[in-house]
Amino acid sequence: MKRFLLGCLLSSAITLPVAAALPEGHPAPDFQTQASLAGKSFTYSLQDALKKGPVVVYFYPSAYTGGCNIQAHTFAVNHDKFTAAGASIIGVSLDSIDRLNDFSADPEFCGGKVAVASDVEGNIAKSYDLTVREAAAGKKDSRGVEITHGFAERTTFIVTPDGKIAATLTGLKPAENVEKSLEIVQKLAAAKQSVK
Repeated sequence: MKRFLLGCLLSSAITLPVAAALPEGHPAPDFQTQASLAGKSFTYSLQDALKKGPVVVYFYPSAYTGGCNIQAHTFAVNHDKFTAAGASIIGVSLDSIDRLNDFSADPEFCGGKVAVASDVEGNIAKSYDLTVREAAAGKKDSRGVEITHGFAERTTFIVTPDGKIAATLTGLKPAENVEKSLEIVQKLAAAKQSVK
């Protein structure tokens, strides 16, 4: 818990310039990559996930850094609410799958509830028109481990089952990003119910 509190007290040490991320209404680029849930790696497919309902695709700079720790924890705490709205969540970063196996199982952050995907080369992030910055020499994570990978900017896309982006969320604080994502998927669920 101390690490989580420390992460909360420190503002995210990684700040990135805002790019022109793909907008609402744009087709969401499909991707398949290695991901981790509860410490176990698996092959994640956005196309397969969309068959079950909307997907919250959230890009974040790095596991085990201040803002990303808060965001992952907030998604985990609200996981059941996203599920109740018929939505799934996938976090995407340039972390290795080994780092994500630790992060996805960590009870202080993903807590075995939120899957996180590895985009080592940053190609998925770039396909969503996000800025990817190279690793900064000597930068360490909240565990004191050196971060040797690049960073994608923090941006969340809500993708509907038809493969379109329903919302693009940028420039929000980590917890606000999660709250807004939940609000959007709940509205999508309500709209679907009203059509029935």
